[in-house]
Amino acid sequence: MRTSRFLAAVAMLAMVLPAIASIGCRQPGGAKISLIPADKELEEEVVIREGLFRPKIAIVEVDGLLIDQETGGLLTEGENPVAYVKEQLDKARNDSAVKGVILRINSPGGTVTASEIIHDEVRRFKQKSGKPVAAVMMSVTASGGYYVACATDRLIAYPTTVTGSIGVIMQLFSLQGTMEAIHLRTYAIKSGRFKDAGSPLRDLEPAEREIFEEIVQQFYEKFLSVVRNGRPNMSAEQIKAVADGRVFTGQQALDYGMVDEVGNIYTAIQWLKDKTDHERMNVVVYHRPLQYKGNIYARQAGGSPQAASAGPLSIDMGAVQDALRPKFLYLWAPGLVPTR
Repeated sequence: MRTSRFLAAVAMLAMVLPAIASIGCRQPGGAKISLIPADKELEEEVVIREGLFRPKIAIVEVDGLLIDQETGGLLTEGENPVAYVKEQLDKARNDSAVKGVILRINSPGGTVTASEIIHDEVRRFKQKSGKPVAAVMMSVTASGGYYVACATDRLIAYPTTVTGSIGVIMQLFSLQGTMEAIHLRTYAIKSGRFKDAGSPLRDLEPAEREIFEEIVQQFYEKFLSVVRNGRPNMSAEQIKAVADGRVFTGQQALDYGMVDEVGNIYTAIQWLKDKTDHERMNVVVYHRPLQYKGNIYARQAGGSPQAASAGPLSIDMGAVQDALRPKFLYLWAPGLVPTR
């Protein structure tokens, strides 16, 4: 009896699975269901092969909004961006054949702490492994993304890269006027005067503003110190001149000394070959099982903080909404973070 039931279940799956699989082939707005293996350990894919048993360059992705929490959505596998970067770095560090790393960054930044953690993990990777790291700055490497890039040995930007946005923002808003208009009142029972500082249910008090401004200034000074350490060729005055929150193209960033070179990912590959004295090297990327990597530009799918498109940069809108709650951010997102 059990055998017959099992065979019936298999037959039912054989009929249902093709229909489910076809959902992913429909027009936008449909759903995609994938079978995910139980073992999700990172796998390696060679995207540039220059021979057998060659030393390797590993591409490590820093992609999307930098937050220290799991992202993802309906029917998609979540991924913690901070944990994912560390996992890639650990795999590259533990592989003796990997002689250098390309940190491929496509991020507008994120929370202050997440940016700091990734920056520190890159520095720790270099200290423990002794392997050189080059940053390739893609469409956007701004604010926290640039913060992370400053941990590398070589900053390479495309001419069209948007970078900079050195600074800190904490976005608050007040619904007090709206609540008064509809005759709605709230009461906060609090243990101290500043326990509800920054609440959207009332206007910000001057003393509260001073508290937040002091914290923002402290984080801003931390950002400046990271840039000074990462860009020793720039004087404190030069850094201050570009650290007013504005963004730059890759070429402008080169002119100001914010990057070492304008080029592309092949520029980074050649730099690492020269740095490690290897004429021929294979280039590898890391990915979760079942995520196909066809070439050097392939990005992680379903395992990154990406869901909705925002121009050339894809970020998880749920993560953005979370980031817009009162937080201190190293983030460039003018279309998402109103400044007035």
